Amino acid sequence: MGRVIYWMNTSIDGYIEDRDGGIDFPDPDGDFHRAANDHVRRFAAFLFGRRLYEAMEKPWTQDLGKEDAPAEEREFARLYKETPRYVFSDTLQTVHEGGTLVRRDEAASVVARLKKEVDGTMQLGGSELAASLVDLIDEFWVYAFPVIVGGGKPYLPVRSELRLRLVEHRSFASGALFRRYVRS
Repeated sequence: MGRVIYWMNTSIDGYIEDRDGGIDFPDPDGDFHRAANDHVRRFAAFLFGRRLYEAMEKPWTQDLGKEDAPAEEREFARLYKETPRYVFSDTLQTVHEGGTLVRRDEAASVVARLKKEVDGTMQLGGSELAASLVDLIDEFWVYAFPVIVGGGKPYLPVRSELRLRLVEHRSFASGALFRRYVRS
C-alpha cells in the first residue's frame, strides 16, 4: 500500500512563495541536499501541481544535472529523472518524458488508485493540490528555511483544523529545519 507525503519548502513563517510568487529562499547546504536525496531515493513517484512541476522540471532534467554542478545536485537530478512524475493540471496539454498528465477533476481518484497500486512513498507537492487531496495525505513534511517573507502562499491553505503529531525533526548548519508530522 502506498503512502502520500506532502513536502514543501517554506519560510519560517510558513509560506512556500512570497507575495510576488517568488521562492527566494537561502541556498541549502550540502548536508541539506544529502538529506533531501536520501528522501527522494525512496520515492516511488512525484505527484505535482502544475506550477511546482514547471519549477522543477527544467532545472532538474536539464540545468542542474550537468557535470559542473555539485555532486549532491547531480545526484538529485538523476533521482528526479528516474522517478515517475504525475502532473495534475487542466492547462497543460503535454508533459515531458517520465511524466503522466492527469486532469484536476481526476486527482482524488487517481491518487486513491495509486495508493492501492504503488508499493512505496509518493511525494505530493503543490499547496493547492495538497489542499484538494488533504484526506489522502499520510504525512506532512516541512523544510523551513531561515527567512521570513511576511506573506504569500501558505504551506497548506485548508479551512479546517488538522491535528498532527511531530515524529521527526532535524536541523542543518544552514539554519534550515526539517519536521515530519503524522495525523494525531
